[in-house]
Amino acid sequence: MIEHIVLFKWKTEATSEQINAAIENLRGLKDKIPGIIDLSCGDNFGDRSQGFQHGLVVRFDNKAALDAYQTNHFHQEVVVNLIRPILADILAVDYEI
Repeated sequence: MIEHIVLFKWKTEATSEQINAAIENLRGLKDKIPGIIDLSCGDNFGDRSQGFQHGLVVRFDNKAALDAYQTNHFHQEVVVNLIRPILADILAVDYEI
């Protein structure tokens, strides 16, 4: 299995409505993209986040499913239309479990 972890830091001018739309649409990908075993996304409440405000964890069967997710049109719509316009920084880690 593959674990895909992404941390998001938003621009200071990002509104709560924009951030909520990005998060809700990320959560909705679980029902739209084959190969996702589990998906969670939420607000950071810890004090060691170095400014990253939200986290996303997606579990896949294998690397091929992760690769398909990355290029999937539903995923790309969320990234291009909702995330990139308000994104200040991102950190992603993928590993096998």
